[in-house]
Amino acid sequence: MSDSRIERCLDLCAGAHKQSGDDLSRSLIELQNELRSLSNDNTRTNESEAMPADCNIDDWIHEPVITMDLAGYLTGWSRGAQILFGYTPAEALGQHILFLYADEPSTHNGEIFELFLNHGNPLMEVRRRKKSGEIFRANLSLKHILDDNKEPVGMEAILSRVADRLSREEKHRLHARIIEDSDEGILIIDSDERIVSVNSAFSRITGYSSAEAIGETPDLLRSGVHSADFRARVRGAMHGAGAWHGEIIGRRKNGELFPQSVSIGVVRDHAGVVTHAFSIFSDITVLRTAEERMQKIVNYDSLTGLPNRTLFHQLVEQALISARRNNDHGALLVIDLNRFTSVNDSLGHEVGDELLRQVGQRFRGVLRDEDILARISGDEFVVALVSIQKREHSGLVAEKLLASLATPFVIESHALHIEACIGIAVYPEDGLNTAALLRFADIAMKRVQVNFEAGYLFYCPEMNIRAKEQWQLEGELRQALTGHDLLLHYQPKVSLRSGRIVGAEALIRWNHPERGLILPGKFVPLAEETGLILELGNWVLEEACRQIKSWLESGLEAIPIAVNLSARQFDNQLPGYLQALIERHGVPCELLKLEITESLLFRGPEIVIPIMNDLAAYGFTLALDDFGTGYSSLAYLKKFPITTLKIDRAFVVGVPEDENDCAIAQAIVTMGKQLRQEIVAEGVETLAQMAFLRDLGCDQLQGYLFSPPVTAEEFELMLREGRRLPLD
Repeated sequence: MSDSRIERCLDLCAGAHKQSGDDLSRSLIELQNELRSLSNDNTRTNESEAMPADCNIDDWIHEPVITMDLAGYLTGWSRGAQILFGYTPAEALGQHILFLYADEPSTHNGEIFELFLNHGNPLMEVRRRKKSGEIFRANLSLKHILDDNKEPVGMEAILSRVADRLSREEKHRLHARIIEDSDEGILIIDSDERIVSVNSAFSRITGYSSAEAIGETPDLLRSGVHSADFRARVRGAMHGAGAWHGEIIGRRKNGELFPQSVSIGVVRDHAGVVTHAFSIFSDITVLRTAEERMQKIVNYDSLTGLPNRTLFHQLVEQALISARRNNDHGALLVIDLNRFTSVNDSLGHEVGDELLRQVGQRFRGVLRDEDILARISGDEFVVALVSIQKREHSGLVAEKLLASLATPFVIESHALHIEACIGIAVYPEDGLNTAALLRFADIAMKRVQVNFEAGYLFYCPEMNIRAKEQWQLEGELRQALTGHDLLLHYQPKVSLRSGRIVGAEALIRWNHPERGLILPGKFVPLAEETGLILELGNWVLEEACRQIKSWLESGLEAIPIAVNLSARQFDNQLPGYLQALIERHGVPCELLKLEITESLLFRGPEIVIPIMNDLAAYGFTLALDDFGTGYSSLAYLKKFPITTLKIDRAFVVGVPEDENDCAIAQAIVTMGKQLRQEIVAEGVETLAQMAFLRDLGCDQLQGYLFSPPVTAEEFELMLREGRRLPLD
């Protein structure tokens, strides 16, 4: 075939590609005749590619050309379209164009491109589906088929398949590069379980080079910590039992164990036989370390390293399940350290924290390995004895715990003595779950605390009844603090020289809406125990100052009113609080007298003396109440800025008949006079008691001989009337 005739055919093809209608038909007929002429000259060497005389030109041209009417139904299907899609003309013609779409079209968005030429781009990239189901990308060129009047009567679509972006060789090179550069370790084994390939991450994670690993089995990384059953499941996955993903403990070349997240899969040949298996793994040491750290934060006390309340509940519940199954006995011990707050206040939190750490270590040292020790609040520890023969054994453990505190704790050159109160609840007698046992042990512990002594006590049901009453009373007391059920009564103090009223002690009362008037002995200890004493004490101070101010404004004689302070109120903030209080109410500080008890001195003179000195510097006067019943350290008494000693009623009730009471009363009065302190006798009820105390040199008395505590109105009336105590 001559070059000129070939060029003639190419020109005809190019011209036909740009024509339509009658012009296209004429060009195609001319091209068909030219090709037949070439065929008759026998210039083609491949007979299979010769074009039969009765073959349509579109069947010979391999370019996929599709024609359709304006509704989208196929009217033409070229040989190229048949080769591209796999449908014969008989299968395709008459179908709607949508049957070739790979994706569900949306006519609202103009995505049926062949029907919306006027609204879209005549050249676009689309996704289509073959008869086999294969989806491919193609470039689509659209144009209208026009009639003689230049009106559109159909559409012609010419498609050209977009080749894969990567060749097979390029894909192989890319995949190999991805595997090699992956941060995850990859090893590949053959059917004999021999390593045939590893990547660089494998060497980085395990320490084995490619040369050291290839030819070995995966046992190279075996840690020996997994069970035979676990290893069997992993090997099964490597032999095609199914993909497997999980965590494995591996061993590095240096012998170090490390956790790894592993995925295992296999490669099969055309017959479905497993030829290779691969393992993709990552070192999750950092992740597990972070998780362990988080678990420690969530479940352990950061100060002592002991389990916290959350973990303690979990461990005890598990132990109780075992105890039920084995019919075992168990016990919970709640331990509260005595006077720990004073250590924090006087020596600082660093010393207090170290004390708690050392206490935890001592407790752990006297317990069995299976016993559970936890710190569940500031200075409160709890012990679970998961298996004991009888309840008395828990008492023996309590004694060991208390004995472990006997040796002083030496911290920053301080020798600290600490004691504890322990409450014990026994399983199953006292409770069947952790919450109940903790609650009952706590009730028993608080019963020990009431006596301000170290020791331990077993829970009994009567305690629970009392505790429930206390809980109810506590709730009602909280309501009373926000309402108007609390009031102050005033008990006069009378001079033993003139018989006149020279002061009074403010005493709180609770006018309960249902129970009537409740005396402080019923609810003040409860307030001390629950911490409500701070709110209660502040209320008393506020109310006393308000009343003093009211009396002053009414022209009543100014006399000092004494207010009792709780040991919990006696802190470094007290002087500043009281100074602000009297300034706010406009009350002279000498009219507010502060009474403290000897129990407060248990906190240590080095703590309370600076606070007392600050109070004295502000102008407040201090009285030591119930003298003789508590600390009674004469060595420290001279250092306290105390202006008044009050003889406790326990030493007044027996005079003048009881020689011992008389001797004690005389000693207190004599000492007070030597220290230039005012002496007040409490609980004076008889004339004989009054006469004896006056003769000793006592300055004032307070008691039913003159008056019980009365309301503010009654006390004001006494003052206005000038009521006196007859001294003769």
